[in-house]
Formats: sequence, C-alpha cells, structure tokens
Amino acid sequence: MPAEPIVFFNRRTGQLETERIYGEAWLRWIYGNPLGRLSLAAVVRRAWFSAWYGWRMNRPVSANRVLPFVVDYDLDAEEFTRPATAYRTFNEFFYRTLRPGARPIAPGAEVAVLPADGRHLAYQDVDAADGFYIKGKKFTLAALLGSDELAREFAGGSMLISRLCPVDYHRFHFPVAGTPGEARLINGWLYSVSPLALRLNPGYLVENKRMVTLIDSERFGRVAQLEVGATMVGAILQSYVPGRAVAKGDEKGMFAFGGSCVITLFARGRIVFDRDLVEHSAQQREVYARMGERLGVAPSA
Repeated sequence: MPAEPIVFFNRRTGQLETERIYGEAWLRWIYGNPLGRLSLAAVVRRAWFSAWYGWRMNRPVSANRVLPFVVDYDLDAEEFTRPATAYRTFNEFFYRTLRPGARPIAPGAEVAVLPADGRHLAYQDVDAADGFYIKGKKFTLAALLGSDELAREFAGGSMLISRLCPVDYHRFHFPVAGTPGEARLINGWLYSVSPLALRLNPGYLVENKRMVTLIDSERFGRVAQLEVGATMVGAILQSYVPGRAVAKGDEKGMFAFGGSCVITLFARGRIVFDRDLVEHSAQQREVYARMGERLGVAPSA
C-alpha cells in the first residue's frame, strides 16, 4: 500500500492538515500486504472479530487506556460530561456524551447541519461524482441502499459521507428536522472505513453492515441517513423513537468502539451544499468539521 499521508482540510483552522491514523501500521499491513489481506478475508472483516474486540473494550481493565488516549490525541476533556478518569471502560468513554453547548447547532429552518464529527466528503450530484476516495471508483446507490426503488428516488441527488475516526465524538445526530421511520438493517462485513482501505476499494462502504433510516422533512423532503459499521465497531445503537418528530441536531444514536461512517442522502434539488465541502471533495479531499455545523441550505421555493 502506498505510504502517502492522508491530508484533509480543517474547516475550523482553515488549513490543510495531515491525519494521525489510529492503528496505522496495522491497517497498512492488513490492506497492503498479501499476507495481511489473507487475514482480512479470514478474520478481520468478520463480525466475531469486532465483537471480540468490543468485549475487550468493555472490560474494566480497558479504562486504563482512557487517559493516555486523551493525552496522546490531544482531546478537549473540558467537553466531556465526566472527567476522563471517571469512565469505567474504554467503550464507555468512546461513546461519551458532551456538555450542553459543546456542539452548537447552526440556526435557520433552511439550514441542514452535519450529522457527526468527522471528515466529510460532499457531492452535489452523486451521479456525476468521479469517484469518492479515488477517481474512477465508486459504488451504486442501489447497492448502498439495498433497494432499487430508493436508488431511483435519490438518483441525481446529493450525498454526504461523514467518516468518524476513533478519536472523534461517536454519537450521530439528525441533520434536519422531520419525522424518522424505523432503521432498517442491511447485514454485511466489517471492513475498515479508513482512507487507507477506501482508497483501494470504496465499495467497502456498501459491503459493510449498515442501517438505513428515512426522514420526512417539510423543508428538505425525504432524507436518507445511513450508519455504516466497520472493523472494531461493536454495535450501531439507535436511541431515537421512530415516528416521533425530531429537531435538527437531536441525537439519533451512537457507535461502540471503532472507526465508522455516516452517509446522508438528499433527493435531487433539495439542498445546496456549502462551497468548501464541494470544492475540497471534488479533489477527493475530506473536510474536517463538527456535528451541528452548516452542511448546506434548502433552495428557495
């Protein structure tokens, strides 16, 4: 596997930055070494492997990892609702809650917001996008949604891919106000969603286990939100009540330990993504931004 660094644009600093990849040496071996790829097929992508690792992160001894992790990755402990030393397991820390106001929600009924902290790619017209993580390689909406009917509904629409690293806040939220339906499970493998893996095969996003929720929004029409599992992700846990109206920025659920991904789809003509997201994404460069920040606006009627 090539050793090029993963460079992203940080919306908060306005600078290009290089990602520090959790478990980088292991990921490069698994996805770039022939012997590693054999291990990937036989062990790593399978649910029992991630369940085993999740069990390890739920053991009391795993709490010893929390403080070194916070220090090593320079996390802002002032955002946490509890002191870093108060978590009983690493998983409990991993899906931590944040203090009120830590993630302000961009105002305006016409404004949609990012559903998660992370590194984002935004495509105004998903059908015209020339690859997501590498030019010429992409996946189909039918494969992603597990439905030809939904693929037709969102054809020519707009897509946001929000990639969460292990260092990120791992709860996901609603990008728009509306009424969500039941989350539908699509079973699959658990490949990594690191760019180290997706640059080889972005199709991992449609091969992985994922959940699909349709949200009926007065301002944005029908919106599809997908949570995608990945290697070491023990579970995708939904906390909302289907059929009950939600406000923009309300919590939807959380991921247990590991990197993961949220994909948001809008129908054609229902949103105009912010320029910085679109321009960097056209160069296969992710934009780091946080949940609640602006994603885009609904076109004027």
